[in-house]
Amino acid sequence: MPLQPLFVGDPALIVVDIQCGSASPGQESGIPHMPGALERISRAERIVAAARAARVPVIFFQEAHRRSGVDFGRELDGTEDVHCLEGDPGTELWPTLQPADGEYHIVKRRYSGFIGTEFELLLRGLSVSTLVLIGGLTDVCVHYTFADAHQRDYYVRVVEDCVGGSSEARHLASLDAMEYLQAGARRSTQEITDAFAALAAQRALTATGAPR
Repeated sequence: MPLQPLFVGDPALIVVDIQCGSASPGQESGIPHMPGALERISRAERIVAAARAARVPVIFFQEAHRRSGVDFGRELDGTEDVHCLEGDPGTELWPTLQPADGEYHIVKRRYSGFIGTEFELLLRGLSVSTLVLIGGLTDVCVHYTFADAHQRDYYVRVVEDCVGGSSEARHLASLDAMEYLQAGARRSTQEITDAFAALAAQRALTATGAPR
């Protein structure tokens, strides 16, 4: 199958659950995660800055659960302990990765960003075709959001060095599964920031009326 262009139509950057607990040990956050969180957060800061410079919509997801536990559903049937409770410091978005004026913030109760949220309506309103996913967990919220976007006919790119899994093995397995669904889905931070920079330059030329 031939690879699609990196961006098909207009892109949006989807920041998945980069919250204050993302860099905490699993016994504190309730969620196991592979090492390297601070490095991934640094890359996420670069990607968000590049998206903003290109005037690409940025949508921030935040997983949060009511303290009563009524909306956990089956989330606690596996490895994960209680996590992301409303009001807990670890549930807040990472301080340097929060929506700016005009950007979007969606609270979700399930792994997929499409379940029980206005995400799809927002994407339609923004007229985007390609979703660029960063954040975590690779094998949980990123993977399920990717799969649901794929089944809704969006083009999806996952920034493989800017997502982290519950373990290295599950991270790699999920990246492989996403690539199976869309050839060329796996991309690097450098590829994405370069593409956003090129888009910013193109849009600047268009705004000044210069020939493209």
